[in-house]
Amino acid sequence: MKTKKAVDMVVRHVFLALMALFWLIPIIWLVVTSFSAYPGIRTSHFFPEQWSFVNYQKLLFQPDTVCNFPAWFRNSMIIGFACCIISTLFVLMVSYAFSCMRFPSRKKLMSFSIILGMFPGVLSMIAIYFILKMFGISDSLVGLIVVYSAGSGLGFLICKGFFDTIPTSLRESAKLEGANEFTIFTQIVIPLSRPMIVYTVINSFLTPWMDFVMAKLMIRSKDPADWTVAVGLYNILQKTLLNNYFSVFCAGGVVVAIPISVLFVIMQKFYVEGITGGAVKG
Repeated sequence: MKTKKAVDMVVRHVFLALMALFWLIPIIWLVVTSFSAYPGIRTSHFFPEQWSFVNYQKLLFQPDTVCNFPAWFRNSMIIGFACCIISTLFVLMVSYAFSCMRFPSRKKLMSFSIILGMFPGVLSMIAIYFILKMFGISDSLVGLIVVYSAGSGLGFLICKGFFDTIPTSLRESAKLEGANEFTIFTQIVIPLSRPMIVYTVINSFLTPWMDFVMAKLMIRSKDPADWTVAVGLYNILQKTLLNNYFSVFCAGGVVVAIPISVLFVIMQKFYVEGITGGAVKG
């Protein structure tokens, strides 16, 4: 029995190692290609024959009419930080209302919100585009911020589960001292919810940072300075540009991954606590 268990464990670990290798190969190839001195696609060698930082230099310090990465990065950062603030406030306020307050039709409204959040956002893209076009903000950063932030409150479920774990006696004691709901929310619930706030902030940043479909639909400008990172890197992959910009595209992919990686490394502990804490109650 011990031998059979050992064999099963070895087989499972070998299988997982192979799966991890298949998953890592495209990422490794992207990184090594970004350091290639050859600007186009070269599939005859996995590792570059000549190594160089010229792609990063061209990406970051030599913007042109095709690749204006500094402007793309700036636009994506503006959208990401704005959505972080707005979406986090929306999620926290909705979660507090459903978890700590009692009002008529609370459960029905919560169930309706959960069902509504199950529908893919792509189903409403055309309607959203024409609505924002009527307001004149369809082809702008403001329009993208509105799109990414408007429905963020529907992602309240995990945060509500975390708020449910906060003792009710703390809120009741504050009410006896004369505190209103805003004071309880800002001075009692929020200071105790640091892991959940970190979790919400990370999710709020990742959505606009990595999204391509909505950004491509909303941004109609032909000026590369108006694009986001996702739209700009996608446009580099045109057939007429691949031979001159593919290695630059790979360098852009590496640079785009840096903020996300740093964010997760710094806040990993709080992120895990936020997920596990929000899973205690529903």
